Amino acid sequence: MSPRPISRVLVVAYLFPPVGGAGVQRIAKFVKYLPDFGWHPTVLTAANPSVPLLDSSLLADVPSQVPVVRARTLEPDYALKKTVSGCDDPAGPTGSGIVSFLKRLARRWANAVLQPDPQILWYPAAVRWGTKVLRATHHEAILVTAPPFSSFLVGATLSRRTGLPLLLDYRDEWDISNRYWENKQHGMISRLLQSAMQRSVVRQARALIATTRASAESLQHIARQAGSAARSVCIYNGYDAEDFRSFSSRTDRPSDGRYRLAYVGTLWNLTSVEPLVKAVMLLCEQNPELARQLELVFAGRRTASQDALLQKLAGLPCRVERHPYLSHDAALDLMRSADGLCLLLSDVPHADRVVPGKVFEYLATGRPILFIGPRGEVARILEPCPHAFVCEATDMAGIRNVLREQLQHHVRSADRITTPRDASDSKRDGSSWSPSQYERRQLTAQLAELLDQITRQSHQRQARQRAPQAGELSSGESLSGKKASPCELVGAEH
Repeated sequence: MSPRPISRVLVVAYLFPPVGGAGVQRIAKFVKYLPDFGWHPTVLTAANPSVPLLDSSLLADVPSQVPVVRARTLEPDYALKKTVSGCDDPAGPTGSGIVSFLKRLARRWANAVLQPDPQILWYPAAVRWGTKVLRATHHEAILVTAPPFSSFLVGATLSRRTGLPLLLDYRDEWDISNRYWENKQHGMISRLLQSAMQRSVVRQARALIATTRASAESLQHIARQAGSAARSVCIYNGYDAEDFRSFSSRTDRPSDGRYRLAYVGTLWNLTSVEPLVKAVMLLCEQNPELARQLELVFAGRRTASQDALLQKLAGLPCRVERHPYLSHDAALDLMRSADGLCLLLSDVPHADRVVPGKVFEYLATGRPILFIGPRGEVARILEPCPHAFVCEATDMAGIRNVLREQLQHHVRSADRITTPRDASDSKRDGSSWSPSQYERRQLTAQLAELLDQITRQSHQRQARQRAPQAGELSSGESLSGKKASPCELVGAEH
């Protein structure tokens, strides 16, 4: 069997290592594993991204043979943007007087003019360098990941110029991001403009990739409204098995007798810590001696309002540790040191369609998971897991009960981590359960298969278009003289 020819895909990603954050890992892992399936990526990213976090450890996921083209953006650096916005909270600049007024004015002007986001200032250089790359080396397709959603405009322009099929990877839904992202209060005109932008890029696309099934359904609806033949599919986020090869199923932290519950990730309005804080306060009030065995660890960015909520735990019997953003390696170490892991999702409109990427690494650790959030896709993912506990954000007693039971088991069995069998009588034996369906390499195989289907269909369509002009093929025949196979993509062009 002869080896398949090399296929190249241009990956457009404003956020790419050494930029840090959970969203970066998705595209970095795709780039890492695509060559295993015959797809060789070229990455187009920002040379000077305006971002709050850097994580050089993520560079280890980028194969040395992958070309990375870095185009400069005209944005100011993140520190200046943060100064103008005035704070980390979406409420906007604080303070009073002329300085606060000018900050609010600058922020409103930037939000109104820089559409769909400030990263549109990367568009000119990104299109210029992307065009150079595609003219210099033959590629089969263009894959764009967002947010920022201005990256979709880059990909759509490159697709129109070259005729290459375009795939859009929605790490978050455009509408949901605008609703909850920091500094994202857009007026009616902005919403209408961005809706038109989304319809335009969706019409250009051949496939829309979502990170949840519910989001895939929403995107398919958007495609139909836009008159697009693009197919919408779900490819979840996941975990990289290589990151867990040396991962112990037991804690390697010297025990001080406390039960360590860790939260890794950003705390903001979409992942509010308020329900957990209220439940812990209730536990401290009703079971103070047991609460002394609880250690809460929070690692990641936090808005000012979330830090204020954590401050309510000061002086209570439990212990609270706060850390800034940790590198991916350090975050895995924290998970290794934890007795349990907490996942938060606010009970707000459309949050039931959101799945924080961290959930899959949580699953891979084998640690007990306390999820506090709406009954949606996260709950459906966690339901088969024998050591996951789902509580709604309004159920303070339920959250307290899970904490109390975990603490009681921990006290009785201080020499071992709580297991699925003794964590809750309602949980079944988990010996046959595995999170392997969420392994990054398997998920990349799904992406490679989608690329194969899209490009094969594109070649067939091009052959049909050329055939009548050359007079070599009759209608409905392929280049081999056989009848063209039916379209393999639901909702694709005919």
